[in-house]
Amino acid sequence: MSKKKKKNTWLKVVAGIVVLLGLAILCPAYYFLKTSMLTKEETQYIYVDRDDNIDSVYVKLDSITTPQAMKGFKFVANYKDLASSLKRGRYAVDTKTSAWDFFNTLKRGEQTPLNVPIPSARTMDKLAVAVSKKLELDSLELLSALTDSTVCAHYGFTLQTIPAMFIPDSYNMYWTVSVNEFLDRMKKEFDNYWNDERKSKAKALGLSPVEVSTLASIVTEETRATKEKPTVAGLYLNRLKKGMLLQSDPTVKFAMQDFGVRRILNRMLTIDNRYNTYKYAGLPPGPIRIPLKEDLEAVLNPEKHDYIYMCAKEDFSGTHNYARTEAEHRANAAKYHKALNERGIR
Repeated sequence: MSKKKKKNTWLKVVAGIVVLLGLAILCPAYYFLKTSMLTKEETQYIYVDRDDNIDSVYVKLDSITTPQAMKGFKFVANYKDLASSLKRGRYAVDTKTSAWDFFNTLKRGEQTPLNVPIPSARTMDKLAVAVSKKLELDSLELLSALTDSTVCAHYGFTLQTIPAMFIPDSYNMYWTVSVNEFLDRMKKEFDNYWNDERKSKAKALGLSPVEVSTLASIVTEETRATKEKPTVAGLYLNRLKKGMLLQSDPTVKFAMQDFGVRRILNRMLTIDNRYNTYKYAGLPPGPIRIPLKEDLEAVLNPEKHDYIYMCAKEDFSGTHNYARTEAEHRANAAKYHKALNERGIR
């Protein structure tokens, strides 16, 4: 065999060895990096918060990933120095997510948004707590903003009317949203809800969007029966048109800040508070809670009737007896008070 042929043969052998060594290294690496991370069938979520570092992320991943995928993830995370660019967020890991995929997701900060429900909260502290359970933001920081007159004014509201800015629904947003970003989003949703059609309906009733929300909050407190809500809305609108006191028991509870009261007594009706609609005419200064969306619609689309009185039914069904005259109302009230006495509710 010639020297040239021997040299070529030797080069082929060396090349083959290099290829085999490369495959020996790359195949396991490929296996570790490209196979699915997840050990469970359902999508899991990893939350990287302000206090996390790369080691705590490893701990969070360890319980949901395969040993092989963890080796691959740690290798590439260390090689690419993920620790120096770790981004806060909520990240999804599903059955198709490989260690390489998840590394890139974290490196780019590609969060998975979540649905955040805005409840019909009675007070702003209740809202802050509910929202903070779904998002990373601090409930006290959010409450501080909601009780800051300057912040409220920035969005076009007062401390009394700020509940009107929140339209109960579920909203898609990132877990790491800041307080300002959250409030900006809620104002945007308020503006979206109050389109030209709804504004026109409110104007026809002689109400502003905030006043609609205020009346709707009373409807929310008065009844849980969906079919009854347009009737209740129509009744209060009738009283407003006639210049009558609204005389809504829930507003008295709000004035007292005692929401556990089961029976409104005469002595409670004299509380000197602008939310007491037995003492002060017109609508209260603002919503007595965040109203349900269906109650906003009930006010905008009220039932047309001539009722001006309502009283809870004596069967405690949560619905009401309605009346056009004071005499009818007194008869209904007598039945209800009799039922209260029989049950020992004082």
